Amino acid sequence: MTAVAASRTQRLPQHQQERVELACAFRWAARLNFHESVANHFSVAVNPEGTQFLMNPNGAHFSRVRASELLLLDAEDPSTMQRADAPDPTAWALHGALHRRHAHARCVLHAHPKNGTILASLADSRLLPIDQNCARFFNRIAIDEDFSGMALGEEAERCVEQLATKRIMIMGNHGVLVAADSIAQAFDDLYYLERSAETLVGAYMTGKKLR
Repeated sequence: MTAVAASRTQRLPQHQQERVELACAFRWAARLNFHESVANHFSVAVNPEGTQFLMNPNGAHFSRVRASELLLLDAEDPSTMQRADAPDPTAWALHGALHRRHAHARCVLHAHPKNGTILASLADSRLLPIDQNCARFFNRIAIDEDFSGMALGEEAERCVEQLATKRIMIMGNHGVLVAADSIAQAFDDLYYLERSAETLVGAYMTGKKLR
Protein backbone atom coordinates (compact mmCIF):
# COMPACT_ATOMS: atom_id res chain seq x y z
CA MET A 1 0.00 0.00 0.00
CA THR A 2 1.37 3.41 -0.93
CA ALA A 3 1.70 6.20 1.60
CA VAL A 4 -1.08 8.13 -0.15
CA ALA A 5 -3.42 5.12 -0.11
CA ALA A 6 -2.61 4.46 3.55
CA SER A 7 -3.37 8.07 4.40
CA ARG A 8 -6.73 7.90 2.63
CA THR A 9 -7.61 4.66 4.44
CA GLN A 10 -6.82 6.27 7.79
CA ARG A 11 -9.16 9.18 7.00
CA LEU A 12 -12.12 6.95 6.17
CA PRO A 13 -14.79 6.82 8.89
CA GLN A 14 -15.33 3.55 10.74
CA HIS A 15 -17.62 1.05 9.01
CA GLN A 16 -17.39 2.80 5.66
CA GLN A 17 -19.22 0.14 3.63
CA GLU A 18 -22.18 0.09 6.02
CA ARG A 19 -22.24 3.89 5.99
CA VAL A 20 -22.35 4.06 2.19
CA GLU A 21 -25.08 1.41 1.89
CA LEU A 22 -27.25 2.98 4.60
CA ALA A 23 -26.88 6.44 3.07
CA CYS A 24 -28.03 4.94 -0.24
CA ALA A 25 -31.09 3.50 1.52
CA PHE A 26 -32.00 6.98 2.79
CA ARG A 27 -31.57 8.55 -0.65
CA TRP A 28 -33.69 5.87 -2.33
CA ALA A 29 -36.39 6.14 0.34
CA ALA A 30 -36.59 9.85 -0.50
CA ARG A 31 -36.75 9.16 -4.24
CA LEU A 32 -39.58 6.68 -3.73
CA ASN A 33 -41.41 9.09 -1.38
CA PHE A 34 -41.24 6.66 1.54
CA HIS A 35 -39.90 9.41 3.81
CA GLU A 36 -41.27 12.01 6.23
CA SER A 37 -38.68 14.71 5.56
CA VAL A 38 -36.49 14.67 8.70
CA ALA A 39 -38.61 12.13 10.59
CA ASN A 40 -38.30 8.31 10.64
CA HIS A 41 -35.08 6.42 11.10
CA PHE A 42 -32.93 3.69 9.58
CA SER A 43 -30.17 1.86 11.46
CA VAL A 44 -27.66 -0.93 10.91
CA ALA A 45 -25.63 -2.91 13.47
CA VAL A 46 -21.86 -2.91 13.01
CA ASN A 47 -20.58 -5.26 15.73
CA PRO A 48 -21.19 -9.02 16.11
CA GLU A 49 -23.45 -8.55 19.15
CA GLY A 50 -25.59 -6.06 17.23
CA THR A 51 -25.45 -3.46 20.00
CA GLN A 52 -23.38 -0.86 18.15
CA PHE A 53 -25.19 0.70 15.24
CA LEU A 54 -25.27 3.53 12.73
CA MET A 55 -28.32 5.79 12.49
CA ASN A 56 -29.31 9.08 10.85
CA PRO A 57 -28.57 12.26 12.80
CA ASN A 58 -31.41 14.27 14.28
CA GLY A 59 -32.96 16.73 11.83
CA ALA A 60 -31.31 15.42 8.65
CA HIS A 61 -33.57 15.20 5.59
CA PHE A 62 -33.56 11.70 4.04
CA SER A 63 -32.50 13.10 0.68
CA ARG A 64 -29.40 14.74 2.19
CA VAL A 65 -28.12 12.07 4.59
CA ARG A 66 -24.39 11.53 4.09
CA ALA A 67 -22.41 8.40 4.91
CA SER A 68 -19.88 10.39 6.92
CA GLU A 69 -22.57 12.04 9.06
CA LEU A 70 -24.29 8.88 10.29
CA LEU A 71 -24.17 8.54 14.07
CA LEU A 72 -22.30 5.61 15.61
CA LEU A 73 -24.27 4.67 18.72
CA ASP A 74 -24.05 2.00 21.40
CA ALA A 75 -27.34 0.54 22.60
CA GLU A 76 -25.70 -0.26 25.94
CA ASP A 77 -24.66 3.35 26.58
CA PRO A 78 -27.24 5.06 28.84
CA SER A 79 -25.57 8.46 28.38
CA THR A 80 -26.36 8.61 24.65
CA MET A 81 -29.02 11.30 24.98
CA GLN A 82 -26.52 13.57 26.77
CA ARG A 83 -24.27 13.68 23.70
CA ALA A 84 -23.94 16.97 21.82
CA ASP A 85 -25.13 15.15 18.71
CA ALA A 86 -27.81 13.12 20.50
CA PRO A 87 -30.24 11.28 18.21
CA ASP A 88 -33.99 11.84 18.14
CA PRO A 89 -35.40 10.48 21.45
CA THR A 90 -37.98 8.25 19.76
CA ALA A 91 -35.34 6.86 17.40
CA TRP A 92 -33.02 6.07 20.29
CA ALA A 93 -35.82 4.40 22.27
CA LEU A 94 -37.01 2.16 19.44
CA HIS A 95 -33.81 1.37 17.54
CA GLY A 96 -31.71 1.23 20.69
CA ALA A 97 -34.08 -1.31 22.25
CA LEU A 98 -34.20 -3.42 19.07
CA HIS A 99 -30.42 -3.56 18.66
CA ARG A 100 -29.95 -4.21 22.37
CA ARG A 101 -32.42 -7.09 22.48
CA HIS A 102 -32.35 -8.69 19.03
CA ALA A 103 -29.00 -9.55 17.46
CA HIS A 104 -30.87 -10.84 14.38
CA ALA A 105 -32.13 -7.33 13.68
CA ARG A 106 -28.97 -6.20 11.90
CA CYS A 107 -30.75 -3.55 9.86
CA VAL A 108 -33.92 -1.81 11.04
CA LEU A 109 -35.91 0.48 8.74
CA HIS A 110 -38.87 2.42 10.15
CA ALA A 111 -40.93 4.56 7.80
CA HIS A 112 -44.41 5.95 7.11
CA PRO A 113 -44.90 5.25 3.39
CA LYS A 114 -48.34 6.24 2.14
CA ASN A 115 -50.02 2.89 1.53
CA GLY A 116 -48.39 1.04 4.41
CA THR A 117 -49.58 3.78 6.73
CA ILE A 118 -53.10 3.64 5.28
CA LEU A 119 -53.13 -0.11 5.96
CA ALA A 120 -51.83 0.55 9.49
CA SER A 121 -54.79 2.90 10.02
CA LEU A 122 -57.47 0.32 9.25
CA ALA A 123 -59.23 -1.71 11.93
CA ASP A 124 -58.05 -4.80 10.05
CA SER A 125 -54.41 -4.13 9.19
CA ARG A 126 -53.67 -7.60 7.84
CA LEU A 127 -51.83 -7.73 4.52
CA LEU A 128 -54.04 -10.25 2.75
CA PRO A 129 -52.30 -12.52 0.18
CA ILE A 130 -54.24 -11.33 -2.88
CA ASP A 131 -51.29 -11.30 -5.32
CA GLN A 132 -47.69 -12.51 -5.54
CA ASN A 133 -46.21 -9.53 -3.76
CA CYS A 134 -48.73 -9.67 -0.93
CA ALA A 135 -48.28 -13.45 -0.61
CA ARG A 136 -44.57 -12.86 0.01
CA PHE A 137 -45.48 -11.53 3.46
CA PHE A 138 -48.01 -14.20 4.46
CA ASN A 139 -47.50 -15.12 8.14
CA ARG A 140 -44.37 -12.93 8.30
CA ILE A 141 -45.90 -9.76 9.74
CA ALA A 142 -46.53 -8.73 13.34
CA ILE A 143 -49.29 -6.17 13.87
CA ASP A 144 -49.05 -3.76 16.77
CA GLU A 145 -52.56 -2.71 17.75
CA ASP A 146 -51.79 -0.75 20.91
CA PHE A 147 -50.32 2.50 19.62
CA SER A 148 -50.53 5.21 22.26
CA GLY A 149 -48.14 7.88 21.04
CA MET A 150 -44.45 8.37 20.36
CA ALA A 151 -42.26 5.25 20.54
CA LEU A 152 -40.81 5.90 23.99
CA GLY A 153 -40.45 3.46 26.89
CA GLU A 154 -43.40 1.09 26.91
CA GLU A 155 -44.11 1.67 23.21
CA ALA A 156 -40.60 0.65 22.21
CA GLU A 157 -40.51 -2.38 24.49
CA ARG A 158 -43.85 -3.62 23.16
CA CYS A 159 -42.56 -3.44 19.60
CA VAL A 160 -39.38 -5.26 20.61
CA GLU A 161 -41.41 -8.12 22.10
CA GLN A 162 -43.47 -8.50 18.92
CA LEU A 163 -40.36 -8.64 16.76
CA ALA A 164 -38.89 -11.56 18.70
CA THR A 165 -40.33 -14.00 16.15
CA LYS A 166 -41.24 -11.72 13.23
CA ARG A 167 -39.07 -9.36 11.22
CA ILE A 168 -41.74 -7.13 9.74
CA MET A 169 -44.27 -5.04 11.62
CA ILE A 170 -47.31 -3.01 10.72
CA MET A 171 -47.44 -0.45 13.49
CA GLY A 172 -51.11 0.32 13.99
CA ASN A 173 -52.01 4.01 13.46
CA HIS A 174 -48.30 4.67 12.92
CA GLY A 175 -46.37 3.14 10.01
CA VAL A 176 -44.22 0.12 9.20
CA LEU A 177 -40.94 -1.39 10.34
CA VAL A 178 -38.72 -4.05 8.81
CA ALA A 179 -35.71 -5.83 10.32
CA ALA A 180 -33.34 -7.99 8.28
CA ASP A 181 -29.85 -9.47 8.12
CA SER A 182 -28.58 -6.80 5.74
CA ILE A 183 -29.39 -3.31 4.46
CA ALA A 184 -30.16 -4.70 1.01
CA GLN A 185 -32.62 -7.29 2.35
CA ALA A 186 -34.31 -4.79 4.64
CA PHE A 187 -34.77 -2.26 1.84
CA ASP A 188 -36.08 -4.96 -0.49
CA ASP A 189 -38.66 -5.92 2.14
CA LEU A 190 -39.62 -2.28 2.69
CA TYR A 191 -40.05 -1.69 -1.05
CA TYR A 192 -42.25 -4.74 -1.63
CA LEU A 193 -44.18 -4.16 1.59
CA GLU A 194 -45.23 -0.75 0.28
CA ARG A 195 -46.02 -2.15 -3.18
CA SER A 196 -48.13 -4.88 -1.58
CA ALA A 197 -49.99 -2.39 0.61
CA GLU A 198 -50.63 -0.28 -2.50
CA THR A 199 -52.21 -3.28 -4.23
CA LEU A 200 -54.42 -4.17 -1.28
CA VAL A 201 -55.49 -0.57 -0.60
CA GLY A 202 -56.31 -0.16 -4.31
CA ALA A 203 -58.33 -3.36 -4.28
CA TYR A 204 -60.27 -2.16 -1.24
CA MET A 205 -60.99 1.12 -3.00
CA THR A 206 -62.86 -0.66 -5.81
CA GLY A 207 -65.48 -1.80 -3.32
CA LYS A 208 -65.54 -5.17 -5.05
CA LYS A 209 -65.14 -8.54 -3.34
CA LEU A 210 -61.52 -9.69 -3.03
CA ARG A 211 -60.42 -12.85 -4.80
